Amino acid sequence: MSLELLQAAAASNQWFAIMPELILGCAALFLLAMEIVLPKDQHRYIPIGAVMALAAVLVGLVLNFHDAWLGESTFSGLLRHTMAGQIARVFFVTTGLLVCFIAGLVLPRSKMPRVEFYHIVLVVTAAMMLLSQSDHFVMFFVALETITIGFYILVSYFRDNALTLEAGLKYLVMGALSSAIMLFGIVLLYGAVGRVEVGGVVHNGFEFETLSNFLRANPHNVLGLVGAVLVLSGVAFKIGAFPFQIWIPDVYQGAPTPVTAFLAVGSKAAGFAVLLTLVLNVFDGLGHVLVPLLSTLAAATLIFGNLAALTQRNAKRLMGLSGVSHAGFLLVGVVAAMTVPWAQGAIWFYLFTYMLASMAVFGVMAHVAGDDDTVNELDSYDRLAKDRPFLGGVLAIGVGSLAGIPPLAGFMGKLLVFLAAFQAQLYALLGIAIVCVAVSIYYYFGWIKAAWFETWRPESEANAPAIARATPTLFSTVVLATLALATVVLGFFQEPLTSWLLLK
Repeated sequence: MSLELLQAAAASNQWFAIMPELILGCAALFLLAMEIVLPKDQHRYIPIGAVMALAAVLVGLVLNFHDAWLGESTFSGLLRHTMAGQIARVFFVTTGLLVCFIAGLVLPRSKMPRVEFYHIVLVVTAAMMLLSQSDHFVMFFVALETITIGFYILVSYFRDNALTLEAGLKYLVMGALSSAIMLFGIVLLYGAVGRVEVGGVVHNGFEFETLSNFLRANPHNVLGLVGAVLVLSGVAFKIGAFPFQIWIPDVYQGAPTPVTAFLAVGSKAAGFAVLLTLVLNVFDGLGHVLVPLLSTLAAATLIFGNLAALTQRNAKRLMGLSGVSHAGFLLVGVVAAMTVPWAQGAIWFYLFTYMLASMAVFGVMAHVAGDDDTVNELDSYDRLAKDRPFLGGVLAIGVGSLAGIPPLAGFMGKLLVFLAAFQAQLYALLGIAIVCVAVSIYYYFGWIKAAWFETWRPESEANAPAIARATPTLFSTVVLATLALATVVLGFFQEPLTSWLLLK
């Protein structure tokens, strides 16, 4: 019998189904091997291998988007390949490419090694892709912890900076706490059900009842309810939802700019990919608890994120706290998705528009920041549009999209989420979200004001020399212009992306 089980398990190991992740893993090892083999004066060329691997995987995913593995469960039920998982793969690979672009602007100013940074980016990107396809709590936890451990290293990568080390320590402590909470929740669920599958049926000689079916049949099971709440609490830490957002301002400020961008976009999207899977496919029988719980969480996250961002003068802390408010908007979409099927596509559309705008803003921040990018105050953007008109324009488009100003893509992302909330009859939550949009305009436009408008200053400051800013290279100009153009175009024409995200 044991031999038959092993044969059945081996038969389900479809390695071609995870070829993108395997390519990234092999490329990560290749970078380290090249660092050993090549002379030291040629190490600066090694990161190009990371970019080429990510680009090749992205092209392969786009060309083979509707592959033969969709809908199948592989690796003995550890992974399930779905359309949402394919969308997440494209998202994370694109995010990894943009993080490498920003790293190419920031890392040359530091004495820290570069190859290891790109190695970890590849590993974390592959882990995010696996996380979005996980169908088993063992796979779910291992992939999530791979991501978290990678970020432990990346956050404190500039170890010669005190603020960076402080950020790394805070992220380590809070990350370990959230992992412990999540693991305890998984243990309770396993104790209640006697299995660790997230969904689907695993054939081990017998067909076991899925966790989803158990919770649907036993919606008031105490162990199941407590376990689900604890697991969702661990996910709430990853997305920066209230009250698990306490780490965000300090970590965002202290982390290197490309890592802050990776946390703001990649980690948040990974958290929501998991949250959608859990809420829609696993804990769908606990709607009587999850709807009020997630609604309260969304409202508190929106209110805290926007109010806390009002007084921020550090650009990276502002992006962190505004990111908390974006998590609140996305949570509104998650609650709506429990009754409105197309809301899941609206969430992914929001995430793509958020990625474009955020990466554009972080790209500008990388040009404005000096050798110590933890000191990135709004005052650093004074007269930016006058000194660097291109950077000022990209910043205005990115920040305007984050604020939800029409006709930019961020406005359409918020509008789709709001329409889903309206259709789901979440009127109170929708009212709070609309008020928070108005509040966010204040601090976002304070940033644009610093870059575009002349303000009165004392004579001593008025005669001060202009702040030194890096001049965009041809490559960075093309990338930033593409991000800004995509943000504008998606504000007018959403059809290609919304059709792809199954919003029809």
